[in-house]
Amino acid sequence: MKKLSSLLLVLGSLVAMPSFADDSQALQDKLSTLKSFKAQFKQNVTDGEGQLVMQGQGNIALQQPLMIRWQQTNPDDTLFVSNGDKTYYFDSFAEQVTIMKTSGLIDSTPFILLTSKDPAQWEKYSVLATDLGFSITPNKGVESQVEQLDITFADNEQGLAKLVVKDNSGQLSAFIFSNAQVNTELDKTTFEFTPPAGVEIDDQSNGE
Repeated sequence: MKKLSSLLLVLGSLVAMPSFADDSQALQDKLSTLKSFKAQFKQNVTDGEGQLVMQGQGNIALQQPLMIRWQQTNPDDTLFVSNGDKTYYFDSFAEQVTIMKTSGLIDSTPFILLTSKDPAQWEKYSVLATDLGFSITPNKGVESQVEQLDITFADNEQGLAKLVVKDNSGQLSAFIFSNAQVNTELDKTTFEFTPPAGVEIDDQSNGE
């Protein structure tokens, strides 16, 4: 479950959101035009001293409302899929699938806000426009392992170019996107997942 906690931290940091009214609205307006997004990513993780501790790669797909597919192919093979109702996390090495209720993840995984317009969630974070894009921090009293998230949009103002997450330990996770497809029709099966036969299933979606 350590890998899942780490992934939720990253995804949770990947798009937590705002409260400075003008900048917040500007970011929401940009994201509202992002009906779907698909890309490959490269990841660099550095510690508080600036030393490289991990490199990775994978692919991502997003679609409104609340649909996410985040697959890391290196150094580990993991898959995080949300169909809007339920979310599946598959760790192929551990041969385990964790099933969660998507609505219950929004607090711990603000990344889902990329495909949500819920004002109550946006009010938990503050946003500041920067020269490169937007910088987001949690408001006082909001429990978060993320200190700061920086978002850079592509030069054509469509799609994401880069995300940088800073956690409470000072560790930075930078995600650089390439081969992006913006607002294209994505196959419904992109956000569907059937657990492979023989894997352990931890279903946490009931009663949430």
